[in-house]
Amino acid sequence: MPVFSFSLRTAQASRRYDGILLPFVAGDLAMLLPEVAADKRPFKEVTMTRASLANGQVLYAVNELFIGARSHTSAIYEIAADGRKETQSSSGLIVSTVSARPPSSRAVVTASLAVAGAFGSQAQAETHQPQPWDSGELRFAVREPFPSKISQVGLVYGRVTNAEQLRIRSLMPENSVIFSDGIEADRLKFNSGTEAQITVADRLGRLIV
Repeated sequence: MPVFSFSLRTAQASRRYDGILLPFVAGDLAMLLPEVAADKRPFKEVTMTRASLANGQVLYAVNELFIGARSHTSAIYEIAADGRKETQSSSGLIVSTVSARPPSSRAVVTASLAVAGAFGSQAQAETHQPQPWDSGELRFAVREPFPSKISQVGLVYGRVTNAEQLRIRSLMPENSVIFSDGIEADRLKFNSGTEAQITVADRLGRLIV
């Protein structure tokens, strides 16, 4: 079952936001809904993100997932991807679809590249190039990774394709969550011992255009 998304904006919002996902104003709904119901409206298929827990709970995201602590305390967890595994302490992880390139994910990558550039490294322009909306690929980025005696910082950015998964196991006794698309009220509890498998979703979103 596809997930339909109507992105609405106001005239005031048009001046403040890029508008990548905001092609319509609220007054357009009366026209759009009958056309969508009659399958006469074009759409773009959008890769989605899926987080699943061992207890059967599942959470989908059109843009991104946040995994970390609800408060301003550090998130402590184990991360595994592409045959690598390490313990990390950070401000949490963002897992996003590469197509929409959500603002928080873009902010993490932009900040990291800016810091690297300040220390003489050349930024990789490829990380900012848009991909097809139905690319079947995710990217993850760790926010403010902190190296210590027990935490590493080698696995802080990467890709997840259809054939792969990102595994995160919580080491936090309380206040750890997973939520999607900035909606913290609709969240999964992610406390100590809970493992989440992050994959490309088994469904596609449809963005009405």
